[in-house]
Amino acid sequence: MSASITFPQKAPKGKASYYPDESLIKGTHGDVIWYRDLDSESPACLASARSNELVVYVSESVHGKPIAVSGIIALPKKAAPPGGYPVISWAHGTVGCADDCAPSRDVAGTQAHPFNAFPHVLLNKFLDRGWAVVMTDYEGLGTAGPHPYLLGKSQARGILDIVRAARQLHPEISNQLAIVGHSQGGQAALFGAHHAPEWTPELQLLAVAAMAPASAVGTLVNLADLSTEKPDGGNAFIALFVTGALAGDPSIQLADVLTPEALALYPHVEERCRLGLSQTDSWGQFAGCELLKKEQNASRTALFNQFEAMHPNLSIEAPIRISQSIPDKRVNAALTTILVEQLKATNGNDKVDYKLYLLVSPTHDKELGFHFGLIDTDSNALTAWLAERLPKVE
Repeated sequence: MSASITFPQKAPKGKASYYPDESLIKGTHGDVIWYRDLDSESPACLASARSNELVVYVSESVHGKPIAVSGIIALPKKAAPPGGYPVISWAHGTVGCADDCAPSRDVAGTQAHPFNAFPHVLLNKFLDRGWAVVMTDYEGLGTAGPHPYLLGKSQARGILDIVRAARQLHPEISNQLAIVGHSQGGQAALFGAHHAPEWTPELQLLAVAAMAPASAVGTLVNLADLSTEKPDGGNAFIALFVTGALAGDPSIQLADVLTPEALALYPHVEERCRLGLSQTDSWGQFAGCELLKKEQNASRTALFNQFEAMHPNLSIEAPIRISQSIPDKRVNAALTTILVEQLKATNGNDKVDYKLYLLVSPTHDKELGFHFGLIDTDSNALTAWLAERLPKVE
């Protein structure tokens, strides 16, 4: 760990917290740039925490550039055990790429709020167990720059570096870690577990759990490319996929891969949350076949290479748990089952637990549906599985 930051600065109030001067973005990845307590009335706060802090920390883009990433550190109300608090690094699901959608910036009544708030019941259970919880916003979500949606290495670095930042601020947090995520965050959690040994070797990764993880992006885009339908919100995800591909390979020329109509609306990615992208004045107006140019060229090849690289069939040293609901309309259960079989082939059958739910508790919100209902239905079983692998906190 770097000793370059002995007394991290207190962050300024408001959105200025998210945009530190470039002169401050230096040091080792995971170093704290600045931090402050979240407003106690903020909907981003976890109710079971004794403290909720916004932290902005140094990370590194996949191309080696130092960047600032934001997130939240929540400490349990229980006293720290002799070995320190075990820590859960939470990887959130899709909210979009616009900065105001970031979980740490959550505001009640906004389009992103239901998606940011729903996991709180699960995260509060973790705190009640005596586990510290850290929650990255990911690269470029909240902070400067585009958010590289589903770009595995980028998400992994955000997930792991916030643990370093939390331990720098709070020595009572141990190096014993589990990574947990849902949807986009499920895919991100698997990438975090894959990269942990080389990126943060001082951390002891004890488990990774992915709920309804995103997978098979290349397959999904190919299917959309053949479709004349306008699925509910579905084609907004294609726009988000493209942001991750562009960050992974900047040689991709948007004008060579997107139709003129889709290209004209691509700036909405940085302006709207996912629900806004799904509206009929944005990417919700397109059928799948209206998004991508059909002619083959170097940019289209590179784009699909990046989509394939987003698939989270990865070698992982820690125990892996995957959960999925059959009625999920956002992440297809058949694709998750295929991913599980691939993970077993890669890592061994005994390393992967798979919990497939025939029924889950649906939410009352149409957009959340069975996809988010999995979080509630699986929360007790997931917490018990983690408790078997993390040190007990009295």
